[in-house]
Amino acid sequence: MSVPVRPAWLETVRQGAASIRGEQLTRFLPPADGSARQGAVLMLFSETDDGGPELLLTERSHTMRSHPGQVSFPGGSLDPGETPVEAALREAQEEVGLDPAGVEVIGRLPQLWLPPSNFAVTPVLGWWDAAARDPAVVDSVGIRSPDEVHALHRVGLEDLVDPEHRITVRHPRGFLGPGFLIGPDRDVILWGFTGGIISRFLDHLGWSRPWDESRVRDLPSYMLAADPRPGADDVPAEDI
Repeated sequence: MSVPVRPAWLETVRQGAASIRGEQLTRFLPPADGSARQGAVLMLFSETDDGGPELLLTERSHTMRSHPGQVSFPGGSLDPGETPVEAALREAQEEVGLDPAGVEVIGRLPQLWLPPSNFAVTPVLGWWDAAARDPAVVDSVGIRSPDEVHALHRVGLEDLVDPEHRITVRHPRGFLGPGFLIGPDRDVILWGFTGGIISRFLDHLGWSRPWDESRVRDLPSYMLAADPRPGADDVPAEDI
């Protein structure tokens, strides 16, 4: 049986994940006392039709009480006894039907902290080789819970680094953060926790291109949290 050959860019991703530090990704690092709740997300890489890297992202339901419409990685809380890898793969299976057996884990990023929900999140990096070899595998992945997931996006990194698709996003509370315009019509905004991770990881890999950071777009009203709890929208990030 022949062994699938990894694309050269995947080794760059693996090495980048192994060398990056938490403070290069965010100013929010988990408390040293270990009091934060544990979570994990799956950064799932596959190949575009032309052989370039792409990421699988989910768009949260627009009717959710917190962070509606937020584009994010599949992920959630660790169940008792679970590792971050096990949790990330389980959540991806539950959210989009991804078969964990088809994913090769190639690394992880440092734990990052979501202060409002007190989650220490471990981004797990996976290689979805089957997506490039079997269209039926791609077709098997889809929305499993419409109450939680509005849409799936397979986004090429070539599109993400295109300066025409880069914006600065402004939240009504005054937050500014790097953003990306994704989707067929470039009308879906990727930003917040996920957008920040992607932006800074691309910088670390040396793949980013100069873009006009003065091009500011206000966060659409449908992406504003309807959750009345104080602090529910203090940090523009997934509420996992």
